[in-house]
Amino acid sequence: MLKKIDIYIIKKFLGTFAFSIFAFIWILIIFDLSEKVGNFIDKEVPLNAILFEYYLNFVPYFINMLSPLFIFISVILFTSKLAANTEIIAILSTGISFRRLMRPYLFSAIVLAILSFTLNNYIIPSANKRRLAFQERYLFVPLQNWDKNIHKQIAKGVYIYMESYSVNDNIGYQFSMEKFKDRRLENKLISDFIKWDSTNSKWTIHNYRIRYFEKDNKERIVKGNKIDTVLPIRPADFKERDEIVETMNLNELNAFIDKKKLQGESKVQALLVAKYQRMASPFAAFILTLIGVSLSSRKVRGGIGVNIGIGLLISASYILFMQISTNFAISSSLSPLLAVWIPNILYSIIGIYLYIRAPK
Repeated sequence: MLKKIDIYIIKKFLGTFAFSIFAFIWILIIFDLSEKVGNFIDKEVPLNAILFEYYLNFVPYFINMLSPLFIFISVILFTSKLAANTEIIAILSTGISFRRLMRPYLFSAIVLAILSFTLNNYIIPSANKRRLAFQERYLFVPLQNWDKNIHKQIAKGVYIYMESYSVNDNIGYQFSMEKFKDRRLENKLISDFIKWDSTNSKWTIHNYRIRYFEKDNKERIVKGNKIDTVLPIRPADFKERDEIVETMNLNELNAFIDKKKLQGESKVQALLVAKYQRMASPFAAFILTLIGVSLSSRKVRGGIGVNIGIGLLISASYILFMQISTNFAISSSLSPLLAVWIPNILYSIIGIYLYIRAPK
């Protein structure tokens, strides 16, 4: 059961967090609007689209991105105030242990962790679809595919190759396709180009030649000017921006990763990092809460400002270390799961140490 002291601390924690992050979001919106207002005017973007398609979906994304920082600031801010007013001393002098004092803080951290997980995996992807659709329509430069020598496995044992792909015309040049069965090449198709037929939702292969390799070591060649085929790829697969990951819920992201693994994409490592970050980031609420309470529960000379300064330094270093470790995982062979969890493990150790050293 929650007692009055628990409700008091929970209200202070969550109230300070909500007030500080929403106040900062308004500042972000003002800066973002001042930067993009020229584009909005030039593109004659309707006001309701700016408000409800862009900024309404802008808020959840930045709330979740900034939540670790503001969780820490909130804990530091109101706990330092409690310590400065000797309320912490009064609470401990009644016989309440420091461990018991942590209970409402951890309860609040659970609420924020659940909120972060829900935002990460279900609410933000839906909001990002609308936000990125708005940016695609009004702000982004039209996407071009500059990839050369494109190789993909589109099904088990089926490999395709294109020298280049035009996203404007939906044409893949110098197209070839190989089909293997039991590690044996069954046939190979070579063509001048392949084009998407939007009317029939099929690919049309032009000026093709197919070599069939029979089991008795004989070959058969079939030639033609045009043939329609259904392939498990779509023009959208060649027009994907990196931000597309932000529009996927957890189930969609898992399916997308499986698809890219099958195709042999090089960016699978980055996708796994994005997936594991969604799992690891909610735990930041517990870690930063533990560090924040342990740091700010002692009354120090210099008042609240000293604790806030230390809090900003630690939270900024946590976010920076997270970025460094994840970027290192993307550019090296370091396990994405390990890279994402290294900051949590390290700062958990720091939090436990500070908790042991905190005044009891």
